[in-house]
Amino acid sequence: MTSDTTAENRRVPIRLRVNGSTESAAVPPRLLLSDFLREGLGLTGTHVGCEHGVCGACTVLIDGTAARSCLTLAVQADEADITTIEGLAEPDGTLSTVQQAFADHFSLQCGFCTAGFLMSIAGELEQGMTEPEIRELLSGNLCRCTGYQSIVEAAVELAGTREA
Repeated sequence: MTSDTTAENRRVPIRLRVNGSTESAAVPPRLLLSDFLREGLGLTGTHVGCEHGVCGACTVLIDGTAARSCLTLAVQADEADITTIEGLAEPDGTLSTVQQAFADHFSLQCGFCTAGFLMSIAGELEQGMTEPEIRELLSGNLCRCTGYQSIVEAAVELAGTREA
């Protein structure tokens, strides 16, 4: 039995906007978006933790919606608008409101999960969400350092609610 090296080496052209810049590449059909962002574009702020979509560290915004980049193929993102943690701040380095709230509430420790939390909040947090709704929103992101309370407090402030 011979292997089909043509299929193994096949590449698919993709074009997407990443943090405002148009990027084009020819990628293997099975390349994960997380790997394309990290290795192909050098955007290492998107962390890869569990590689099963459980921890949330790889969360990015795809067309404005939070999504796990470790569960998304790069070819699925063709023609999409991707925002990574590197694209969250202003071009001059001014922190986004989400990043500033995290800083104000000391909502980071080792930092491994931080990008995933920030991107989840940036993509899905809505004005007026209650604390239980915020906790539900954040339940898809795992942190082993903070105990979550300061993260929830930052999100509660951003949502403009103090409801318990």
